Amino acid sequence: MSATENEAQAASSTARVAPSGGAVGPVSSSEDAELLAALGYEQRFDRKVSLWSNFALGFVYLSPLVGVVSLFAVGLSTAGGPSIFWIAIVGIGQFLVALVFGEIVSQFPLAGGLYQWARRLWNGRYAWFTAWTYICCITIGITSTALFSSDFVASLFAGTADQPGVSSSPGQRLLIAVAVTAVCLMCNSFGTRTLALISKIGLAAELIGIILVGLYLLVFERHNSISMFFDSGGTSDGGSYFGAFVAASIVGLFLYYGFEACGEVAEEVPNPARSIPRAMQLTVVVGGLSAVFAFAGYALAAPDLPSILAGKDANPIPAILQSSIGTVGTKLVLVVTLTSFIAGVMSQQAAASRIVFSFARDDMFPGARLFSKISRKYRVPTNALLAVNVTPLLLFVFVYFSPDSLVKIAAFQVLAGYAAFQLIVLAALRMRLRGWRPAGAWTLGRWGLTVNVAALVYGILAMVLLAAPSGDAGASFVDRWIALIGFLLVSAAGLAYLLAAKPERKSTAPEGDALEVAERLRNRAASTARTTEGTNA
Repeated sequence: MSATENEAQAASSTARVAPSGGAVGPVSSSEDAELLAALGYEQRFDRKVSLWSNFALGFVYLSPLVGVVSLFAVGLSTAGGPSIFWIAIVGIGQFLVALVFGEIVSQFPLAGGLYQWARRLWNGRYAWFTAWTYICCITIGITSTALFSSDFVASLFAGTADQPGVSSSPGQRLLIAVAVTAVCLMCNSFGTRTLALISKIGLAAELIGIILVGLYLLVFERHNSISMFFDSGGTSDGGSYFGAFVAASIVGLFLYYGFEACGEVAEEVPNPARSIPRAMQLTVVVGGLSAVFAFAGYALAAPDLPSILAGKDANPIPAILQSSIGTVGTKLVLVVTLTSFIAGVMSQQAAASRIVFSFARDDMFPGARLFSKISRKYRVPTNALLAVNVTPLLLFVFVYFSPDSLVKIAAFQVLAGYAAFQLIVLAALRMRLRGWRPAGAWTLGRWGLTVNVAALVYGILAMVLLAAPSGDAGASFVDRWIALIGFLLVSAAGLAYLLAAKPERKSTAPEGDALEVAERLRNRAASTARTTEGTNA
């Protein structure tokens, strides 16, 4: 018996069930465990994340409700109603990226997602830098999501009919962010089942908040004409509207990431080669449609649209809700929004911890033995979960002393996320040009190369828009270029460590083997088909 067959047999045995009905090891089908073993790893997680739970995980990470609430005023004050079209434009581009990711994860359904894909498509060094960029992005994501939730908590407990929206003080922001992070960490520690349940609750809350409230606003509280989506509303100030419209691209660019989280928990999903690509595509499509619906509903229901277009009202959503559905309705929507924030932080913590675990499992991370451990009871990487929340806690304190830094931190976050995505898209294109034909259960077939090239072109253009100078022309050089400066500094730090420590030399995990694995999977599929035909005959 070969080493791979031995690994498969050992991995399959981890799915045993005790006579009493309790699992004595990770819950997994033998087929899933065998595929994992063929890729060089042993089944250690429980596979309890269904297709819908996986979709919910990506959806609450993307969180169209939170994205629209956060960017609504920015989009309207920058380019007026037409800024809504960026949600559709970016959605199409990110859907192309999701298709590329779907082919990769179908062949390599491994915990750690982007890190593992980069490693198998290129090599360990490339994977280390990709993962470094992505971990920095998610870490900042945990930070910004928790901090942005503070104003909604303040509005929930302090808002009145006369003061529907309340901004939290620096002290309140610090306490609320720490509390949200701690609650999410505790819930994540109870295992995959809890993560899946809360993700589904978050999904239901978001859809209810978007569909029910959106329909009510569109049917009963429409104060503005639909023609507003084809009118700049004076936002160009007599200059070129094209520049204003391009600047409003952040409405879409800041919204669409999170679908990759579906692949970070691949070893916790039954039949991941088929279900995860579907979950990613659903996340982008449903998330994008929901965002358009929510944005349109709020815009058409705004009672004082001119003040929003002029930038005088930076937080108009509570006022729109207050005038439309009253205090009680506003409170309920705020509860729904906070549920989305909590589910979003949880999904970000889960994604970050799985990539740290995967890093450590391959001995590519400092403290590898510590962070590659899985809790025996709940089957989660507890030490990795704790580790990914250390930096957010430090950043909470930093933002307390420097409140204006939050927007600058968030700007770096999105650029880093897009860069990590495009590193994967580039690696996939490189491997295709070397003859790789994805051999997972889900593929694009002959359209794979075309989609891959289109996704890379889109991603480069998106990164240019994100790195471009922002803010008023009179702002300081650092403030205008903060996203690019932050990204370059973090990249330089990662490269310095990579060149000095050479972590890839300590790892013996497979790398750059996409071609070989694809061939093995095709041979395996052909052998299975022949066996099935023989049995049927």
